[in-house]
Amino acid sequence: MRIGLDVMGGDFAPEVTVHGAILAQKQLPTEVELVLFGDEQIIRSLCLKYNADAGLFSIVHAPEVIGMGDHPAKAFAQKTKSSIYVGFERLHAGEIDGFASAGSTGAMMVGTMMTVKTIPGILRPAITASIPRMDGGFTILLDVGLNPDCKPEILYQYAILGSLYTEFVYKIPRPRVGLLNIGSEEEKGNLLTKAAFQLMHGSKDFNFVGNVEGNDLFDFKKVDVIVCDGFVGNILLKAAEAFYKLTRKRNINDEFFERFNFENYGGTPVLGVNSNVIIGHGISNEIAIKNMVLHTYDVTKANLPSKIKEFFH
Repeated sequence: MRIGLDVMGGDFAPEVTVHGAILAQKQLPTEVELVLFGDEQIIRSLCLKYNADAGLFSIVHAPEVIGMGDHPAKAFAQKTKSSIYVGFERLHAGEIDGFASAGSTGAMMVGTMMTVKTIPGILRPAITASIPRMDGGFTILLDVGLNPDCKPEILYQYAILGSLYTEFVYKIPRPRVGLLNIGSEEEKGNLLTKAAFQLMHGSKDFNFVGNVEGNDLFDFKKVDVIVCDGFVGNILLKAAEAFYKLTRKRNINDEFFERFNFENYGGTPVLGVNSNVIIGHGISNEIAIKNMVLHTYDVTKANLPSKIKEFFH
């Protein structure tokens, strides 16, 4: 297995990305090769700084950077020597099995749509968040920002994507799927959730348990996957991140609350596309980069795109 990492992407790149790659390499199985995309001279000098053997990695020289302020589509088309462009070029050619970046989310999505593309039958890809639960597991929330406007049939597909992701990556058989709403009753909600409920109710494509509310987010006895549009999901995710920051500011040290630290997860896969694309947080430090690479390994090992293709064919 070959996993690609964009070394030039992220607010603190390339130092923290190279450092994170070094940390990840120590935990990856020996048969996994980590391929670093970025300025080769910088990568080698940083390996030297952290007393790591650069020979443990495959290095692909890609000196250009797509910045957070660049127009994603224009930059991807014009900066053909950038780490994101070259990474997707190799992913599309099958020379790497997964590609991860904490760089421009917009450029990552443009690269995904222009190279590996959406799986036939998928209306819209989605990204997820892993919400910690009291039982030590996670509730998978999707979408969390990729598609702020959705139709009922898109939410229906999100239920399938979230269910497959939870089953094959988190090893939860027949995960319970809930639709995020303002009440548990069938008649509650806006036009979107009412129509989506009618599509989901009685479905044999996933294990639908009905409407769930915001206060069900941490209830491991009720739901494993929560479906919503990207607008609602992103607000909910950012509220959870803000809550974690509040606990830190108030010097509350608690094992459960610490699981809300995004560094523990690093990145999230783009679900519904033809290869393994992982997007990380722009403010990722070396621990977040390490965990993003490790999660890329888990997703790639699960062969998730193939599982999704099988379902939709």
